[in-house]
Amino acid sequence: MALLHIIPYNTKINFVGLRFITFAISILVILASSISFGIRGINYGIDFRGGFILEVRMPDKPNVPALREKMEGLHLGEVSIQDFGKDNTLLIRLERHTEEGKEDSQVQSETLEKVKSVLGSGVDYRKVETIGPKVGGELIRNALKAIGFALLAMLVYIAIRFEWQFAACAIIALIHDCVAILGLFSLSPLEFNENAVIAILITAGYSINDTIVIFDRIRENIRKYRKMNLGDLINKSLNETLSRTILTASTSLLALMALYFWGGKVISTFTLPIIIGIMIGSFSSICLAAPLLLYLHLKRGEEVTVKE
Repeated sequence: MALLHIIPYNTKINFVGLRFITFAISILVILASSISFGIRGINYGIDFRGGFILEVRMPDKPNVPALREKMEGLHLGEVSIQDFGKDNTLLIRLERHTEEGKEDSQVQSETLEKVKSVLGSGVDYRKVETIGPKVGGELIRNALKAIGFALLAMLVYIAIRFEWQFAACAIIALIHDCVAILGLFSLSPLEFNENAVIAILITAGYSINDTIVIFDRIRENIRKYRKMNLGDLINKSLNETLSRTILTASTSLLALMALYFWGGKVISTFTLPIIIGIMIGSFSSICLAAPLLLYLHLKRGEEVTVKE
């Protein structure tokens, strides 16, 4: 049975020849993200900025979308409402507020009273917890540690499976992807919360998987075509894996796009960074990680001519 090829097998796109353009795009992305961090920072969500967590049991099954609209009308900033356990139990997250001329405890008390007025009577408040700035700071540090350890583990894996040059290029591409996603949260109104950390890790995992497939083909072709120019060999490997890369990315994006358009507001804000992350990861695997091998003196083995 013939394999499905979206891209013809004999495609000869000169990715290596375009490397200075793609490198320039990557540098601009990193610079824009870094400048945005310095000027605007990141729009932290409740999990990192602090706020309230309420577990409430409603007298009847609530209409969550209608309840969200009422909460938005209070202008309390980010409000997250989700089903929790039984049908009539909700988990509500509210961000912390400050007002000039008022004590912090008074502001928070007024915020909770506004929420209670929307929820109505007969509500059982099973849990009301406060997330302070200290807890938010710890969450930020733990999130950065999780991302750092994930990148380190990937670096060790690639260094063992391939040569150090492959590991170095893969990590550069991964750092590019992570910084680009963080830049998205800085440049856009999207809030950086626990879901954002998941989106970054998913992007890193997808990107490294795609990179490893390409590196496998490059290593295979190095053994097969030992006298071929390294730039031509990288181009050949990229073109041979291009159909697979596009198929994998497109099928993932189709599922995510369905969730983005029809999954509701909460799921949409979660899937959007992953959609962008997959596109960034595919770009970095093809246009950044592989062409960088040209500059790291990759070992070619014995100069033995092998017929193609």
